[in-house]
Amino acid sequence: MRRIYTRKYLFAAVVVLIAVLAIKIYSLMTFPHISDWNYKQLRKIDHKSRAFSFAVFGDNKNSITTFDNLIRLLNSDDILFSVDIGDLVQDGEREKFRFFINQIRKSKKPLLTVIGNHELREDGRGAYYNFFGRFYYSFAVGDAYFIILDDADEYNLDPWQEEWLKEELKKALEYRYRFVFMHVPLYDPRKEGIMLGHALKDKEFAGNLNAIFDKYRVTMVFASHIHAYYRGLWGRTPYIITGGGGAELVGTDPLHDFYHYIKVTIDDKGVSYEVKKVGSPDFDIIDRLAHDAWIYIYSFVVLHYLDVILIVLVIYFLLTVRAVKKERADRLKA
Repeated sequence: MRRIYTRKYLFAAVVVLIAVLAIKIYSLMTFPHISDWNYKQLRKIDHKSRAFSFAVFGDNKNSITTFDNLIRLLNSDDILFSVDIGDLVQDGEREKFRFFINQIRKSKKPLLTVIGNHELREDGRGAYYNFFGRFYYSFAVGDAYFIILDDADEYNLDPWQEEWLKEELKKALEYRYRFVFMHVPLYDPRKEGIMLGHALKDKEFAGNLNAIFDKYRVTMVFASHIHAYYRGLWGRTPYIITGGGGAELVGTDPLHDFYHYIKVTIDDKGVSYEVKKVGSPDFDIIDRLAHDAWIYIYSFVVLHYLDVILIVLVIYFLLTVRAVKKERADRLKA
């Protein structure tokens, strides 16, 4: 009897160990080795374009089905490029970035990224820099100037970045349109006045930044962080919150809580903004839970495969000891 038990346990342990080692080897052999992603994407953009469209979205957070749907829609849309304004992943573990990178590699249009607060988790800032490059940067296309900020700590901008922003906005005055992209919004539109909400925590700084945007007549500020769609004014500065890239929605209001991206078009008539809804599974919650569970299990095995092997061996040993004790007890009863 003991031999039958131990053979079953040994077979199960060997199967698990082989699976763990296979996942680890697969990860090492297939990990997407990229660097300076944003710089390389910028080089693909036709910066001389005068009339063009671009897309903005945020908060996909390792969404699989919904975000894949969004990428397919972008590929079929007549846009020049797109900007993902943060919370690309659930947390900053390299394996979480693997899933995101493999998804955006399917994009047929240049896709730029903004760092979000979820990228900072698990010491992910360094991984983000290695993959995507600088945390804040700027570029121009035609008569439009684009400024990408890093407010991922949810508090404010560091002094160097604030001074850099002012200099960039001065340059941007030479252009007809000025667009600013940041993950965390200045204020939460669901809260009255300057109540805390899901926005910058330093409200004095938020007010100062708002004044800077007003001073330099920013055409539009894009933010996400709130998993919904909102549009309005901060002082004299227009804003759009677009957090419908695939992460769990924050509510059920059909006016705000839906998956989407924003298509911005610049032409002879000026600038126009179109909300483009994205399809999601009817069983979205179950879909996300299943995918999230798989991503976390996969990441854990890849990062802690030696621990998993040790745990399997310990469990095998304990089960074998139990089988021996059971056999002895059965003999005593006999």
